[in-house]
Amino acid sequence: MVIDLFFVFLTSFATLFLLRKVAKMVGLVDKPNERKMHEGAVPLVGGLSICITLAQYLYYSQHVLLHSELYIYCISILALVGALDDKYDVSFKFRLVIQGGLSIAMIYYAGLELHTLGNMFGFGKLDLGTLGYVITVFAVIGAINAFNMVDGIDGLLGFLSIVTFGSLGLMLTIDGQPDLAYFCIIIIVAIIPYILLNLGAFGKKKKVFMGDAGSMLIGFTVIWMLLLASQNGTRPPLRPVTALWFIAVPLMDMAAIMIRRVRRGDSPFKPDREHLHHIFQRLGFNSNQTLVAICSIAILYSTVGILGEVYDVPEYIMFWGFIACFCIYAVLLSYVWRITAFLRKQAS
Repeated sequence: MVIDLFFVFLTSFATLFLLRKVAKMVGLVDKPNERKMHEGAVPLVGGLSICITLAQYLYYSQHVLLHSELYIYCISILALVGALDDKYDVSFKFRLVIQGGLSIAMIYYAGLELHTLGNMFGFGKLDLGTLGYVITVFAVIGAINAFNMVDGIDGLLGFLSIVTFGSLGLMLTIDGQPDLAYFCIIIIVAIIPYILLNLGAFGKKKKVFMGDAGSMLIGFTVIWMLLLASQNGTRPPLRPVTALWFIAVPLMDMAAIMIRRVRRGDSPFKPDREHLHHIFQRLGFNSNQTLVAICSIAILYSTVGILGEVYDVPEYIMFWGFIACFCIYAVLLSYVWRITAFLRKQAS
């Protein structure tokens, strides 16, 4: 186990340094603009490195993950499309088609789909039947884009991913599914070298970004693992409602932002500076403080999910509690500028 983790870390670390040089040669870099305030051209290779690392590991350890070959094909396609998007700014419609196609492949070839939502609404167990196929496609696309949209400041996507996979790994361990739990650890170890370089642990000149390749890969991996954990087996270890708490921050941020964009007549996919990390920065938090604050919120949400699962809190209470948290967040987001002005006035 220790040797496995060491080589996963080493592979991820080595490919990052190698891909940095390649990215600079081919122009796969992120340059500052009106929305991006970083310094210099930063290689967009974090996702490519994680993809190579996970594919290499699963090639030799296929037993760890059900349908590992299909998973490798899917993340490779996502990484390729993401890299093309990072370089050439691919249309979001094309990305959605690819994401939808991969979700259909996941359903057809791996049998991963939402069969049931459990007693989420309080009216008894809700089996989805044929509707499950459609909801699964939307769930996959939603998860991919939620993690894509949340990638806004150094370290945020990496740490939020660790919170999600760490929480899921804990629940899988409790349920006695060591292979899946171990793969969650593998993913975390593969992400750590990216976080170190992304946060400038080896100097600003060695800095890298995740890129759309990474954020889409992570979002897809999250939904793959959640579906495995909540929909397969005679005694699923994870109730579907618990999955919402494990990805609460990216999911709430994406939903609230898209609702706001639609209300003012913009495309829901139009980039802006109104995400949660932007709001914290407008309130006067620096990047590190923002990172700690948002990750603390994510840990709190995941803890609620874990405790609800362990103590068997009724699913409908967990669901409506999640909806209540989202409504509070959406309202605060709608009045954030008034709240910001009030707080600054009080501070002065």
